Amino acid sequence: MGNPPAVVLLSGGLDSTTVLAIAKHQGFEPHALSFDYGQRHGIELKAAQRVARSMGVSNHIVTTINLRSFGGSALTADIAVPHHESIEELSEAIPITYVPARNTIFLSFALALAETLGSGDIFIGVNALDYSGYPDCRPEYIRAYEAMANLATKAGVEGQHRLHIHTPLIELSKAEIIRLGLSLKVDYALTHSCYDPSPAGEPCGTCDSCLLREKGFREAGVDDPASKHWPT
Repeated sequence: MGNPPAVVLLSGGLDSTTVLAIAKHQGFEPHALSFDYGQRHGIELKAAQRVARSMGVSNHIVTTINLRSFGGSALTADIAVPHHESIEELSEAIPITYVPARNTIFLSFALALAETLGSGDIFIGVNALDYSGYPDCRPEYIRAYEAMANLATKAGVEGQHRLHIHTPLIELSKAEIIRLGLSLKVDYALTHSCYDPSPAGEPCGTCDSCLLREKGFREAGVDDPASKHWPT
């Protein structure tokens, strides 16, 4: 028998790439799922494809949904991405880069794929420590979604298996995530985190995501291998 299948949500960012490595390390056969959801740029999808290839993922699905139809976020509408001089300027309020219902939508697609694979395992890189205040990254949200999914699926109702949403990063700092990834030989040079990159794909260095990434590598005591692409 082969390794059990698992669906891994893969954005091409630091966290989801680490989660993909964790799923492989735990003995799962990962089926990566990425989304072209109307985000402001496609650079992260190219990163997801690089990551999937480098980790030998045999099944990487990129599916298209149009959240730009709804807008409401700096990532899916003509709203400026906030920039900051330092990480101390980040607010505890839910930022304008929050995409309404994004993780709920993504997990629903992952749930459908898991059912077709006969899998009871979904991996997602949500984090409740060093993150941007998104409500759909909290442990209570994941618990509620998992409970709903087990009521809403054929496998759950018939008792074939229970769905488990794996969130191995949820209680880790960004520095701890990076150290864990490096221990699993993750190549972070392949990843992309910036919300507002240049047309050439260079990170801005001043959006929420760039600042959190820089803080993580600094506190981990290692250089970001992608930093050579950052503007000076």
